[in-house]
Amino acid sequence: MKHDVILTAKGHAGTQKRMEQEFNLVKLWEQPDRAAALKAAAPKVRALAHTGHSKVDAALMDALPKLEIIANFGVGVDQIDLDAAKARGIVVTNTANALNDCVADCAIALVLNTLRKFPQADKYLRAGRWKTDGTYPFTTSLGGKTLGILGLGRIGEEIANRAKAFKMKVRYHNRNRKDVPWTYDPDPVTLAKNSDVLVAITPGGPETDKLVNAAVLDALGPQGYVVNVARGSVVDQPVLLKYLQEGKIAGAGLDVYYDEPNVDPAFFGLDNVVLLPHMASATNETRTAMGLLQIENIQLKLDGEAVKTPVV
Repeated sequence: MKHDVILTAKGHAGTQKRMEQEFNLVKLWEQPDRAAALKAAAPKVRALAHTGHSKVDAALMDALPKLEIIANFGVGVDQIDLDAAKARGIVVTNTANALNDCVADCAIALVLNTLRKFPQADKYLRAGRWKTDGTYPFTTSLGGKTLGILGLGRIGEEIANRAKAFKMKVRYHNRNRKDVPWTYDPDPVTLAKNSDVLVAITPGGPETDKLVNAAVLDALGPQGYVVNVARGSVVDQPVLLKYLQEGKIAGAGLDVYYDEPNVDPAFFGLDNVVLLPHMASATNETRTAMGLLQIENIQLKLDGEAVKTPVV
């Protein structure tokens, strides 16, 4: 017998197709009357599959009194009320490890493209300016620079390992010092002061809101660069924009923003920023692996077994 599962939003097509095969799937975003759909599902739904940016709050959990698991598609769970889930004995899982390599690749690609300005150079050539204006202006090397990693979790460690291949030095700040070969800094400001490039790869949520603020950017200085592959909320976006416009930092590489997909158009006219549309984990291979892990966690929990990647 198939389990009844609610899917909160339209997401990865392959994952949704697999869920439709494995479960009796209620597509919540398609329901004309959400409250009625939840009421109808309440007596039998024990699992919620979450994707996207909508909130999974206490009210939603209370609407599903038999709920045992919230399986998130992605590592970040800041859109899920973890305290509410814990209080109700609901397991929360994410897709940790499935996307480590892709996000780390994206982070290093942003470092490389932000310092070397390869996207800008591509536009320069396509516009015919190599012929009319001569050689593209010199950029900045990675080798010998210090990469500061703000949040040395699994992905942070993969970023550090890749930075070594570019002959970069690595420092980090984390909530706790780790047994790693890289230098620890006690706070974000100190890390920024000691770094040429600061990469944010912390979880989102209230604890990290605007963690990269004016004080951190001042410590980084006019020769420093910021790369954000965490959450848009981790960086004080209006302050970052102002610092980029005024040359108070050298540049930024961004994959995430405050109000996605609505990106402040003031960024578009800047030559010292590289912008990506939140695509760090967006490869066919990685999204497939994430979906399989999300489904496996649901199946394990509903079959009375231990889940693979618990958060709560």
